[in-house]
Amino acid sequence: MNIGLFLLIEPFASVEVQLKRAREMGFDYADITDTNSGGSLLGSAGFSPTVSLDDNPFKIKRLFDKYGITPATICAHGSLLEPSNPGVYGTAEIMKAIQCAAAIGIRDVVTTESEPRSQWAEDLSYEERVFIIAEKLHAPVQMAEDYGVRILLEPHGPITDSIKGIQDVFDRLGNPQSLGVNLDTGNSWLGGADPVEMAKVFKDKIHHVHWKDLDAEWEAKRGTEFGCGFSTIALGDGAIDIQGVCDVLKDADIAGSTLEIIGSEDILKKSVEYLRAQGM
Repeated sequence: MNIGLFLLIEPFASVEVQLKRAREMGFDYADITDTNSGGSLLGSAGFSPTVSLDDNPFKIKRLFDKYGITPATICAHGSLLEPSNPGVYGTAEIMKAIQCAAAIGIRDVVTTESEPRSQWAEDLSYEERVFIIAEKLHAPVQMAEDYGVRILLEPHGPITDSIKGIQDVFDRLGNPQSLGVNLDTGNSWLGGADPVEMAKVFKDKIHHVHWKDLDAEWEAKRGTEFGCGFSTIALGDGAIDIQGVCDVLKDADIAGSTLEIIGSEDILKKSVEYLRAQGM
């Protein structure tokens, strides 16, 4: 399994600065961590590690190539519980991310529903949430199949943080081959699921992993928060059964993974060593 990084190593820095730091630390893989539709003021000024989905995808590929780093996935986290709105990252951006990925040889586009941000989304029933997520992914899933790309659902919201929720979205979409899972060890645990059980249930559908461990102090927040972005500790130093996840997935056909960890180079390298010791 390849182990890469999220390109959020340096604050207020461009994609190129992030790639340079990743290369200095010896990493060969990284996610396209942030994308925007249209232009970005901070991105254009070099203060944000974002790429435009309306730009030439091959410019992105050449930038990664410059530092000898392979782009592993494109992150296209939507706000899929919100009412359709051109001002909200959703179906249109996911479809652009699919086209971008296909153009430069990236297999997986990672998305999720995210937490509800409006009262309208808060008031949706469980069944309505499953339906609205599936409806917003219906066209992207078909497009992904035509382009030879996969959409991976990541635990990062009230539906995808549960095994039942992910499966119900899969079932509503007809369980297409172009839809898989990006297992996030930290998000699934924080949302109240057992990441080891999630790994067992979706083993054949997990095509990428986001690795993070969380301190025991997060225990009280389990089931009340949907994702925490990043961890600040090394894998194996927290309360999550990372070893158990590794035991399930070490013989699975999973090409890549990403460390979702912010911290010193030592913490990142310790995490890589931990995963390698577990046979990943």
